[in-house]
Amino acid sequence: MTSAWTNGSTRRWRRIRLAVLQRDGWVCQLRLAGCTGRATCAHHVLGRSVTGDSMEHIVASCTSCNLKVGQPGRPRRRPVPRQQVYNRW
Repeated sequence: MTSAWTNGSTRRWRRIRLAVLQRDGWVCQLRLAGCTGRATCAHHVLGRSVTGDSMEHIVASCTSCNLKVGQPGRPRRRPVPRQQVYNRW
């Protein structure tokens, strides 16, 4: 399976995204810290791999909230602290 954005968005996805944004009145439904309120993205609540592009599982979101939430269902890796390496020559 290839990434959803490998070849850009499809015409079908753009229609779904527009319908979701119109349904939600272009208002972000996630409302996380730093939310701009103006929705420009469509966010899969349960993850596209689980629900596909069913509109009942997609909500409008602002870019800030959409990036904070990330992809649902994908485990998040904790950042691994890097150790400082010093050359002792």
